[in-house]
Amino acid sequence: MKFEISANKRAAQGTGASRRLRRTGRVPGIVYGGAEGPVNIELDQKDLFQSLRNEKFHASILTLDLAGAKQQVLLRAVNMHPFKLQVQHVDFQRVSKDRKIHMKVPLHFVNAEKSPGVKEQGGIASHVLNELAIVCLPDDLPEYIEVDLGSLTVGHSIHARDLQLPKGVELTLHKGENPVVATVVIPALVTEEEEAAPAVAAAEVPTTEQAVPEGEAAAEADKAADKGEKKEKK
Repeated sequence: MKFEISANKRAAQGTGASRRLRRTGRVPGIVYGGAEGPVNIELDQKDLFQSLRNEKFHASILTLDLAGAKQQVLLRAVNMHPFKLQVQHVDFQRVSKDRKIHMKVPLHFVNAEKSPGVKEQGGIASHVLNELAIVCLPDDLPEYIEVDLGSLTVGHSIHARDLQLPKGVELTLHKGENPVVATVVIPALVTEEEEAAPAVAAAEVPTTEQAVPEGEAAAEADKAADKGEKKEKK
């Protein structure tokens, strides 16, 4: 899927200028990288926000139309308002077809319901990672990496290096690093009977007063009374 976004060059800079820009429904941003220097830009808030809601927009080569001049860019950073649905600032990086890029792409998990661990053993699929860092040429950038869970059994996992990567794509992992991507586990369920058991057991444990039989308690009371009478006679 191809995305094209429009932007204009932004002359005014600074916190005050950016605040005034946002009030008019525009978003301050910057585009940098490549052979050209950084350029301050502004974009439409509504259009940008709608694009950001699409997962593919975050891991695709974008076409930035800057005052009629089109260039290929990547979305590198987005700053959102702390509590408003408002983009505060956005960064784009220019890309060249002959230079590899580093990106994080989303993972799409498939066939979990067909796996022996889920279908036969009553487990659930646990997604440990939702994205992976890769390196590739711009034309080889995938929208996502598929993770097939169809053969997983309970207690077993799929690691990053187990994945079938698209042509021209490499993982950016350190030597010896091979993180778990997904696994199948048995859910820890506590039944009502198990929850009630400790309470019942506690109720059956006698208190200090209850631990002494009634007959023995009465005998002890009589002895104490006799001792009291003897002291009074003396």
